[in-house]
Amino acid sequence: MRRRGSLLAVVLLLAGCTGHQPDPAPSSAAAPDFRPGADGAGDPYFPKYGNGGYDVAGYDLDLRYDPKTGKLDGRATITATATQSLSSFDFDLAHLTVSKITVDGAAATSRASGNELIVTPAAGIPDGQRFTVVAEYGGTPDQLENKSLGNGGWIRTTDGGIALGQPESASTWYPVNDHPSDKATFTLAMTVPDGLEVISNGVPGPRATKDGWTTWRWAESAPMASYLSTVVIGQYRITTSTHDGRPMIIAVPDSMPASSAAATSLARTGEITDYLASVFGPYPFDANGGVVVTDTRIGYALETQSRPVYGATFFAGGANPGVVAHELAHQWFGDSVALSRWQDIWLNEGFATYAEWLWSEHDHQETVQKQFDRSYASVDWTQPPGDPGPARLFGAPVYERGALIVHALRKTIGDDAFFTLLKTWTSEHRDGNGDTAQFIATAEKVSGKDLDTFFAAWLNGKTRPVI
Repeated sequence: MRRRGSLLAVVLLLAGCTGHQPDPAPSSAAAPDFRPGADGAGDPYFPKYGNGGYDVAGYDLDLRYDPKTGKLDGRATITATATQSLSSFDFDLAHLTVSKITVDGAAATSRASGNELIVTPAAGIPDGQRFTVVAEYGGTPDQLENKSLGNGGWIRTTDGGIALGQPESASTWYPVNDHPSDKATFTLAMTVPDGLEVISNGVPGPRATKDGWTTWRWAESAPMASYLSTVVIGQYRITTSTHDGRPMIIAVPDSMPASSAAATSLARTGEITDYLASVFGPYPFDANGGVVVTDTRIGYALETQSRPVYGATFFAGGANPGVVAHELAHQWFGDSVALSRWQDIWLNEGFATYAEWLWSEHDHQETVQKQFDRSYASVDWTQPPGDPGPARLFGAPVYERGALIVHALRKTIGDDAFFTLLKTWTSEHRDGNGDTAQFIATAEKVSGKDLDTFFAAWLNGKTRPVI
């Protein structure tokens, strides 16, 4: 069992009365029950991901990275609110060491236990109290090993570094409550040697150069799940424009021609976003864009908030606007409306895959029905996406069967109710979280239909449902 800091004694001094007045009745107010916060968020698939006892409002990072040494150091300022009376609490932090930490300006103590950072403040934090943690830390960031799902976290590259990964990655470069149920705003000041570019989430801020180093600033004002935070450092060609009143930032490696398949695919980001907004509702963030990376260890694309990151392999066969549609759809389904628990990942991947089908039809390629028919005939029906298991979070049944569910639901409730449902869901849960039970309830409310039998067959069944 993890050893924690001792509970703080709370002494109540009661002033006595004088004269002939009767003694006051004993106070019935109980002292706060200061306890350690849980060392995990309690996710059914990953019980130790994240932490309990507090809710983060924002991360403010001021960091410096030297690609020559691979060293990262700096300061994280974290604002949070206690959801219980805390004697101590945990952050997730891997490979890095904290040298100094304060809570509300007072010196605190911390110690590492595996990938957990246990913080004990000088005084207990009462339930409901807002507090600020400032941690100075550093070291050599690295990845988190996950044999089933693939490694995530910090990758040192020949010219810089990349922080990326799902379901966890943020803890490899800053102290964090690393579970999507605790979304928070995010600002980053990253200082790197002159001549390197830094791309991250949100809106770019002013840059400053001094003594051969440049500080790049980025800010994401909408709450963000921690695994959606990213930073890409290296030699990049950044194109900045304005689309629908928002900054559009597209970044591709300097080594990649402007006419490359990757660059031409990302050039359609604004067009695809506009189409998806007509289907899903208003685009939910202050900025848009995308980044292409060429590191061969990144063989995937990830919907990092407001700025998806694409592995170059997706464009090896030519232009691929479908993957752009997939990652942009996640800005609604997965980012703005994030998961409450990893079991419900079909809500992310099913709708993003269906967005590929919608975009294909809109772009005068294959129809949605044709894509549905092909997947319906070939998908593995023995693997239900409603409970894929932690080792199959990114398996084909989640993506393909997820999209099949979406289209079958459309056919069941009709187009009017279906497209109303999409906009209702993304509006009611914007900047928050959602789960399968909430989605089903919304679908039934919008359609006026009892959908228990439908979801039992399509979401949780192990045989091919009858159309």
